[in-house]
Amino acid sequence: MTDLAHFRTLPFDTDKILARLRRWVECESPSYEAAAVGRMADIAAGEIAALGADVTRIPGRQGYGDCVRARLAEPDTGEGGILFIGHLDTVHPLGTLEELPWRQSEGRCFGPGILDMKGGIVIALEALAALKQADIERRLPVTILLNSDEEVGSPSTREWVEAEAARHRYVLIAEPARRSGAVVVGRHAVSRFKLVTRGRPSHAGLRLNEGRSAIQEMAHQIIAIDRLSQPDCTFSTGVVHGGKWVNCVARECEAELLSVSTSETAQARGLKTLRDLRPSAPGTEVEITPGAVRPFWHASAGDRALHETAARIAAALGFALPGESSGGGSDGNFTGALGVPTLDALGPRGDFPHTLEEHIVIDSLAERARLLAGLFATLR
Repeated sequence: MTDLAHFRTLPFDTDKILARLRRWVECESPSYEAAAVGRMADIAAGEIAALGADVTRIPGRQGYGDCVRARLAEPDTGEGGILFIGHLDTVHPLGTLEELPWRQSEGRCFGPGILDMKGGIVIALEALAALKQADIERRLPVTILLNSDEEVGSPSTREWVEAEAARHRYVLIAEPARRSGAVVVGRHAVSRFKLVTRGRPSHAGLRLNEGRSAIQEMAHQIIAIDRLSQPDCTFSTGVVHGGKWVNCVARECEAELLSVSTSETAQARGLKTLRDLRPSAPGTEVEITPGAVRPFWHASAGDRALHETAARIAAALGFALPGESSGGGSDGNFTGALGVPTLDALGPRGDFPHTLEEHIVIDSLAERARLLAGLFATLR
């Protein structure tokens, strides 16, 4: 099938897609709950096996849940192929379904992780199933990688993702579409840091002034760090832990920071400002430790050519598909930085990921599934 317009006739049952997606969404799978992610891996492995794929369950490392690797080897081209990457984990803690239950309203569907990125994985599987049902032969084999720690920077899976990407011709990632409906061709760098403040303990009720509070020092540092943000290099503090007893002046406090940079120059400037942080009060200490990093993905000629192919398919399907560089890291940072042609944000349209208003636009499920089907079938 070479006429791209034919992909408009591929049958996608939106109600069926929603039923499958509901199973995924109602299997809560926060990154730090290995057993919960394992339950999500069970569902994913079973559904991918039903496509006729050779499925391997990969035990989690560093305390994270299991991952899934699957291979649809036909046609056997010897080497290369298409790598589809997704993640099973979400940012939503267990019990979020009580606050954000599955519901449909005014053309939207809500639920934890529905947009980021369970919806994207589900429509990719639907696309592969539709091609099989329609007897449309792919030109390249497809490998599916579903990791378990993407939302925390892929610390245990980065090497695995990079090794797989290096063996493939293309990488497709169904992270959420941008608000404009655009796909992503290039991403900003994302750096994580651990900040520790230390003070001097004392009895808070008896000798408060003899202590130096690490929590108070952390509060000063957080405000100072927030003020460092500029349009090309932002900083945010997302996690804070400090103290153990309310009647003790805290000796230590820890925080986790995120920095997003649009250029190497901005990244270097931001790193220097963090290294230059100093305590605000006598008797306290400040320590910054770098954590996981998602490198810059600058769009290459191969990335742009892949986007042009996707845009032609989208045009044949009746919609425009702009491409843009984006913040919000993904495993595409790794594969794009390696130079493997990568196209990201192929997932459904929607909004408010990582919040209690996270949702997809229901009509976009079939739309983006047809786009993915076109890519799976025509790339060579």
